Amino acid sequence: MAVLFGSHPIFADHDSGTHHPERSERLKAVARGMEAVSDVVELLRYTPGPAPMEALVRVHDSEYLESLKRFCLMGGGELDPDTAVSIQSWDAAVVAAGAGLDAADRLRAGEADSAFVAVRPPGHHAVSGSAMGFCLINNVAVLAADLSQRGEKVLILDFDAHHGNGTQDIFIEDPSVLYVSTHQFPLFPGSGRVQEVGSGVGFGMTVNIPLPERTTGPTLRYALDQIARPTIEGFGPTWLLMSAGFDAHYRDPLTEMGLSSGDFGQIVRWAMEFVPKQRSIAMLEGGYDLSALRDSTSALLSALEGQKFAPEEPGTDKPEFDLVNAMAEVRFRALGVHGDGTSR
Repeated sequence: MAVLFGSHPIFADHDSGTHHPERSERLKAVARGMEAVSDVVELLRYTPGPAPMEALVRVHDSEYLESLKRFCLMGGGELDPDTAVSIQSWDAAVVAAGAGLDAADRLRAGEADSAFVAVRPPGHHAVSGSAMGFCLINNVAVLAADLSQRGEKVLILDFDAHHGNGTQDIFIEDPSVLYVSTHQFPLFPGSGRVQEVGSGVGFGMTVNIPLPERTTGPTLRYALDQIARPTIEGFGPTWLLMSAGFDAHYRDPLTEMGLSSGDFGQIVRWAMEFVPKQRSIAMLEGGYDLSALRDSTSALLSALEGQKFAPEEPGTDKPEFDLVNAMAEVRFRALGVHGDGTSR
């Protein structure tokens, strides 16, 4: 089982500002994680191209895209207190959005069985009309919208410690995209409550699993099984896209979660069971401790190839059963059903 790996030198040219946590050194940490598994994981590297404008406007307002491009080309600056851009940021963002499209084309052609795209800037906070939270273009949403237009049923699993508010908002009324998020709560951006389950024809197609600080892998995995699995199995996805944020690692400086690199490997293997081979793509989001990012990359790549290698073992503590079961009951109430699936 070969794993596609997509990245581009231009990502290092996106200058997010002095001492910013989302910095170019993150991709060097990813490279070290790749090197650690190079003897056991077959990697096929490719250099992605830019996303076409028609793919971007499926999820973003054209006026926003034009203003972002103009702002970058004029030299950049701060878009908000957390998000800054430089003159190269537009080009980097467009290639970041194109990396997933390229990976999907290559998987459809049979070049590999799965893919990981290590991109900057990240994307899952970007909403239709603005940048937010280090993110300029919603990379995973661009790919999901393209796949949906092709008639695919897309599962997005977002295990970044911060809720992907932009991804949720873009697909909140879309029945062809199932958005599942595990995240620390409360935490920026403040969204992602259990009761947020989608609306209109997309009602029920959003699954939020907000977790308290210091949550470990066993509780997160139990929550995925108890809360997300029934909806995923009922949906029957044909593609899996993962917003692979590693800031839920216990060493991350921006969060207080308790996962190890081995836990990320288990999450990825769990998710890949729901889709056919050659239909799984992970896209880098957060993760700001460089050693944790290195180790988590190794675990992710191993899991994408179906192996269990990880620099750290997954957690083995007892899950917080009461917490998860109470959360499941809140979701059932929001959906208007009992725990056994019958209507209220």
